[in-house]
Amino acid sequence: RRGGWTTQEDQILTAYVLQHGHGNWRALPKQAGLLRCGKSCRLRWINYLRPDIKRGNFSREEEDTIIELHEKLGNKWSAIAASLPGRTDNEIKNFWH
Repeated sequence: RRGGWTTQEDQILTAYVLQHGHGNWRALPKQAGLLRCGKSCRLRWINYLRPDIKRGNFSREEEDTIIELHEKLGNKWSAIAASLPGRTDNEIKNFWH
C-alpha cells in the first residue's frame, strides 16, 4: 500500500508494537495485519508514533548541543540524536538544514 498512513493503520501499528514489541520489522506488517512494508512500519514508528517522542520546537540547550556535536561528529545524525532523548535523527537533520 502506498500513500499516507491512516489513523486506523497508526492504531494497529501502535497497539501491535506496544503489545508484542517490534522484533523483526520485515515480518511485523503481516503479523499485525497491515498492508505496508517493514521499512515503512519501522520509519512510521520511529519518527511519529513512539510514545517517548518529543514534539515542537527545539530548546536553546538542544540547539547548542546539536551545534556542538555537529562540529565534532559532522552529519552523523543518529549519533547526535542519541544525545537528545526523544528527538529523532530525521528531525535533527531537518532542523539543521
